[in-house]
Amino acid sequence: MDEIEWWEFDSPAELAEQVAGDMAFVIESAVEAHKSARLAVPSGRDAEPVYAALLKQKGIDWSAVTLVPTDDAMVGLDDGESANRRLRGWFEAKGADIVSLIDEAALGDYQEAGRLADARLALLQWPLDLVCLTIGENGEVAGICPGPDLDRALTGPRERRAVGVRPDPALSGKGDRVSLTAAALSSARAVMIVLSGAEKKAMLEKAIEDGPLSRAPIGRLLAELDVPMDIFWSAN
Repeated sequence: MDEIEWWEFDSPAELAEQVAGDMAFVIESAVEAHKSARLAVPSGRDAEPVYAALLKQKGIDWSAVTLVPTDDAMVGLDDGESANRRLRGWFEAKGADIVSLIDEAALGDYQEAGRLADARLALLQWPLDLVCLTIGENGEVAGICPGPDLDRALTGPRERRAVGVRPDPALSGKGDRVSLTAAALSSARAVMIVLSGAEKKAMLEKAIEDGPLSRAPIGRLLAELDVPMDIFWSAN
């Protein structure tokens, strides 16, 4: 793991403003350097204040921006649980290209859905310019969570960028998903994590300390990183 820098904020609003400003800088720098910007982003509620602040940033050429959800549920693209739908709601009107991880023809087969997503992602230019992550209470990240597909998502072939994942039944309420792989996430030019609360901070610190031996997926993922990482945290 390369250099980690923690940024702590008194409020979620201050955190969102800083993260949005940093994301805007990455986008503008990428567009200037190679005429486009490619980001993997979460779609959960933790990210919504960041997106609201990001849309207020001036000077972003959204037509040059491609957004990939870090993971998505095995549901239709217009379903309320669809990450694609939520990202379209935030950014499609601005002209951003939203890449879907879900092919509705494969909703009954999560592994086939993963293969189709991987083929679609192969059409993009790699690496990603930025990966923005949020984490679950038990260290789940980007849909990568304990279950039969954990190792495949974390340590599968480097050229594989998406896989279908089936969570452990003990993770109640979590259904099959398609996730970006650790290889895809860790190849990004920049990585940031957004989180809040003392419990998640303590969990992340322990996961970082344990590194590749961590029981939390986020710890094993971060152990693969060889780029600087920023962690944005607020107590609330």
